[in-house]
Amino acid sequence: MSSFFKFVQQDWYFAFPMFAMSLAALTLVIWRLLLNVNARTNLNEFIPLFQKALDRDGVAGALKFCRQRSDLIPRKLYTAGLETSKQGMAAMRRAMANVIELEILPSLNLLLAPILAIAKIATMVGLLGTVISMINTFTVMQETGGRDTISYSGKIGLALFATALGLITAIPLVFAHVMFKDWIAKYEVRMKNAAQKLLILIQSAKPDLGKASSAAEIVETSMVHR
Repeated sequence: MSSFFKFVQQDWYFAFPMFAMSLAALTLVIWRLLLNVNARTNLNEFIPLFQKALDRDGVAGALKFCRQRSDLIPRKLYTAGLETSKQGMAAMRRAMANVIELEILPSLNLLLAPILAIAKIATMVGLLGTVISMINTFTVMQETGGRDTISYSGKIGLALFATALGLITAIPLVFAHVMFKDWIAKYEVRMKNAAQKLLILIQSAKPDLGKASSAAEIVETSMVHR
């Protein structure tokens, strides 16, 4: 531990940027985790509530119900599908596919590029710090004729702390990036399944809605004739 503090004191111009990158990376990972939690939707809980709103209030009531939600599938995916439901099933499919591709997936990939960039930069900065420290050490050894090899070996050991610090920063970030990408791939499959369920619900509800509108027209016509 004393060697590490000695490295921080002597090579602070490498140590402090590494600490700053580690702190920034930790902030980005926590931020991305919070965004993922807000994006989750329990479909087993949501679908019955949505179907109840659709049966009770029709498409307008279901659309209002989805707009009141904060999670991505109801607020963006289902809203886009319901807004184009009058244009038919094909229009609903296109609208939901566009929302997935152009809105939801970009929002899910937010912050992943900076996380991966910090991981790569931290490794390279650590290697750069080690190389520069080694060059300085060997230069001093050449100037002094290689005397006091024990102190030189200590300086070489201190130089390796830069690489170690870079790897300590980069390895968890690469792991987090891979896990986030895997979560996004699984979430995309869930969105497509949810979109298919919406199409089935709307298709099965349309005949009932049509009957209701026809009944309303008959009543209105009979009132006019009276």
